[in-house]
Amino acid sequence: MSGITDNLEKIFETENLTPDLLVPVLEAEGSQLSELFEFADQVRRQYCGDTVHIRAILEFSNHCRCDCAYCGLFAGNKNLTRFRMTPEEIVGAAQLAAKAGYRTLVLQSGEDLWYSKERMGEIIREIKAETGLVLTLSVGERPFDDYAYWKSCGADRFLIKHETADRALYDWYHPHSDYQQRFSCQKELSRLGYELGSGFMVGLPGQTVETLAKDILHLKELRVTMAGIGPYICHPGTRLRGSRDGSAELTLKAVALSRIVLKDAYLPSTTALNIKGGLRDALNCGANVIMQKVTPYQYRELYDIYPGRETKDMDFKKQLDDLKCALAQMGRTGV
Repeated sequence: MSGITDNLEKIFETENLTPDLLVPVLEAEGSQLSELFEFADQVRRQYCGDTVHIRAILEFSNHCRCDCAYCGLFAGNKNLTRFRMTPEEIVGAAQLAAKAGYRTLVLQSGEDLWYSKERMGEIIREIKAETGLVLTLSVGERPFDDYAYWKSCGADRFLIKHETADRALYDWYHPHSDYQQRFSCQKELSRLGYELGSGFMVGLPGQTVETLAKDILHLKELRVTMAGIGPYICHPGTRLRGSRDGSAELTLKAVALSRIVLKDAYLPSTTALNIKGGLRDALNCGANVIMQKVTPYQYRELYDIYPGRETKDMDFKKQLDDLKCALAQMGRTGV
């Protein structure tokens, strides 16, 4: 196959994209990969500069009402020790993150209804009052009134991935939900004024490159502020036990192509991709965000969504300073 730069320029310049334009890029091999990654890196530099945004992520509960086929936190998992951080613990961890120098905090959990609209609202208000952190929520599908209330309490962003744009695949993987409800939540969050984050997994059993192309176009349609794109990692305790992990290379292609399509969105090198050794590669093909755990050490192993996650204890400030030094050596500035 010949080079793909002409195709990439067409994708970059075209407003009304179709999947057939994206699929050949996702199938790129050999020297075409270098073209793709270099083009995506140029777009990243043009629209985002050399800054890498470092987000603190606090995983505060592994209780979940859902039965997602791929996730170790699924409601039917009887082998998982469950935990919930108290509101006081959550606010305390947020204060430590802010003291260490983090500017943004992601509050992430399973879909745990113990954190009612009012309880979650109070946590949000206290964190904003005590720290001034930019606050992202990642707590799943809730009544739209909850979303509106949390916005009024000071929440800034909301991350709710769509995981796959294949309707049949989505419904099979998510028996507790349905395809249309997930997209309705995303649209409502945008309407309420949240900065919206979505995203998807690469390599889910049953997925095709055509589906991945639709995933990227869905991000464009939503006008997302952030998109988390990571490889599927098989958890041995789920319905998908024994299936193959997603490809790190295909994930990098999806990240690079998403940069070209979305241009100025925040694109993380996701924790799942980092497990596959893709951090440096992701930052060189369009990514400009890194997530760092500030979950208390005693809870880290219990947030077992997939194997291989980092669970060691480390001083928050040292963790942040070390990362900034590593980024500086790459010619990037961590903030």
